[in-house]
Amino acid sequence: MAVKKTKFIFISGGVLSSLGKGIASASLGLLLKQRGLSVTIMKFDPYINVDPGTMSPQQHGEVYVTDDGAECDLDLGHYERYLDVSGTRYNSVSSGQVYFEVIQKEREGSYLGKTVQVIPHITDEIKRRMTIYDKQYDIVIIEIGGTVGDIESLPFMETVRQICLERGPKNTLNIHLTYVPYIKSAGELKTKPTQHSAKMLMEMGIRPDILLCRTEFPLNKEVTSKIALFCNVEEDSVIEVMDAETIYEVPTSLAKNNLDQIVLRKFGMPVGKLDLDTWNKFVARIKNPKFSVKIGLVGKYNQVKDSYKSILEAFIHAGAINNTKVDVVWIDSETIQKSNASQSLKDLDGILVAPGFGNRGIEGKIEAIRFAREHSVPFFGICLGMQCAVIEFARNVAGMKDAHSGEFKKGKNLVINLMSSQKNITDKGGTMRLGSYPCNIRKGTLAYAAYGTESIQERHRHRYEFNNAYRTILEQHGMKLSGVSPDTTLIEIIELKNHPWFVGVQFHPEYKSRAVKGHPLFIDFVKAALTNKKN
Repeated sequence: MAVKKTKFIFISGGVLSSLGKGIASASLGLLLKQRGLSVTIMKFDPYINVDPGTMSPQQHGEVYVTDDGAECDLDLGHYERYLDVSGTRYNSVSSGQVYFEVIQKEREGSYLGKTVQVIPHITDEIKRRMTIYDKQYDIVIIEIGGTVGDIESLPFMETVRQICLERGPKNTLNIHLTYVPYIKSAGELKTKPTQHSAKMLMEMGIRPDILLCRTEFPLNKEVTSKIALFCNVEEDSVIEVMDAETIYEVPTSLAKNNLDQIVLRKFGMPVGKLDLDTWNKFVARIKNPKFSVKIGLVGKYNQVKDSYKSILEAFIHAGAINNTKVDVVWIDSETIQKSNASQSLKDLDGILVAPGFGNRGIEGKIEAIRFAREHSVPFFGICLGMQCAVIEFARNVAGMKDAHSGEFKKGKNLVINLMSSQKNITDKGGTMRLGSYPCNIRKGTLAYAAYGTESIQERHRHRYEFNNAYRTILEQHGMKLSGVSPDTTLIEIIELKNHPWFVGVQFHPEYKSRAVKGHPLFIDFVKAALTNKKN
């Protein structure tokens, strides 16, 4: 049944970047969903890249992939994890996509000879994308990337102004996330940065309806009143957002400050019952676990922890379900060699070899896998991690000392090689095997024990595959090909005989891990690590 009137909430940020607009958006979305409303969240990013697919994880963090194969900003992961929904390519928009679309139309002559300008052509395309879910949801939350005042986000802000003007205050709402710093030498919270940020927003024709104030110290009434007066906001709409022990506490914190009720009141919508019981039990397990395990995350983008954001969150989910704190030990694969592998990895209860691209750090990943295999340490390989597990097994068990991947080397025994559909591709952006694909699982395997079903759908992001020419020889030496595509042409999951828990997957299960529910493979991996726990 179609929604009669969709309400739009725009969330912007000021003063500093990285204040947590994505978490605030996801938390508000959860609260509104738990009050019985249908909600979706969109991210509008000001960078010119068409998508983050060609951007380094060390610069941008992980690339998040949706079911329909869109390479998106990592905030899409927060939205999906909190709301337990699957977004699409329409939930993540960059300036690059907008300009690309407008330029293509100009080249086709679609503007009938008119001069193509930022207003109205760019803003109209942004508006089309911002309202694409109109009448499909009760609430559409739109997060604007960057910080108010950034030159590249001006077209987004102008579009927000236009939508607010056209749809009116009963159907639009502006939430501004800002920062209230504490000056230690003065012993004071300072409101001036927030005042300037709100003023800058108003200079763009946008009046903030609600201010979310990030702070390390509680805001007293004097500070709150001052912010409200100088920012032209109702006093009860100045909401303190304190640092939390875990990001999953934020929805409860915002609910205590009545954010969702204030939003619904401003929209003139009925306030349904808020049910956070299951969520709060989940948070309690995160904060007060009974057990703990140490799991090594072997990767090569470790300088920026957001490079593996979804993996880290999947560990939190699986840990809570197992009543276990997962202590992630960061291990740079470039530092691992055969001579020091045992010393580096000996105290771990489990080893996860992370996804990635490029030759750097590959031999370290292979040595970590060798250690896990030889010492019966629970092992989980994701995408490139699975491919390295195939290489390690081919070299050290099947006797192919020169085994490698075609991504890194030319020659014989390329047990991992380029997909046939990828061989003639020259453009790197958006051309991998992307999005959700089916997989059939063999009964009697670790994968089947985890999923409890023979048919699954998981998300992919890669160019190279298990080379089918080596199926027979690797199986003869003890590798289980436990998951394959329905047409049996693609190997999706590998396992090893006579090992307590050794699983490699070609896909990215971390993308489908959800708060409260977790993901079957991560849940089983943490359970195996707990069983293997070192004293």
